[in-house]
Amino acid sequence: MAEKPEGKGALWVSGLLAASMWLVMAWQLRVLTPGPVALQLTWDAETFGRIIHLWSPEDLALYRRFLLVDYAVLLAYGAFGWLLATRTRLFASLSSGAQRLARLCLPLAAALDALENAFHGWLTEMPRFDADLIYQLSALCAALKWGLILGFGVLLMWAIASAVADD
Repeated sequence: MAEKPEGKGALWVSGLLAASMWLVMAWQLRVLTPGPVALQLTWDAETFGRIIHLWSPEDLALYRRFLLVDYAVLLAYGAFGWLLATRTRLFASLSSGAQRLARLCLPLAAALDALENAFHGWLTEMPRFDADLIYQLSALCAALKWGLILGFGVLLMWAIASAVADD
């Protein structure tokens, strides 16, 4: 589970940036009820609209501003996942397929997050009741993103448990 010598600085920077920006974003968006995850996992215009209409215009403006911040967050967590999987030996105890999956989980999640943000930027700009496919694609991106993030966490715990068991 020892570190490879190269790239440790980038790993730390990307991890600290991702965590700190996510915490700031979560703190600022805590006023949204229902929260952003509920909106992310909305598959149709009617439910999306119901959530948006529970928010004040200021809340919606806050959400839209943080879509831009989220691009920085997703770049940071995508880089962190890649660097953790490629520049450390943390996942060395896993099969080559699991190692490959660990390398791809967070970068793919970040790409899906970027698509979801683009969809949400467009969908929250004005009412769009005739765009069912976009609502579904947006929710699919969000569901896959959260699945990949969860999958990375599972792989990380599995790798740590395997390394501890080997010691």
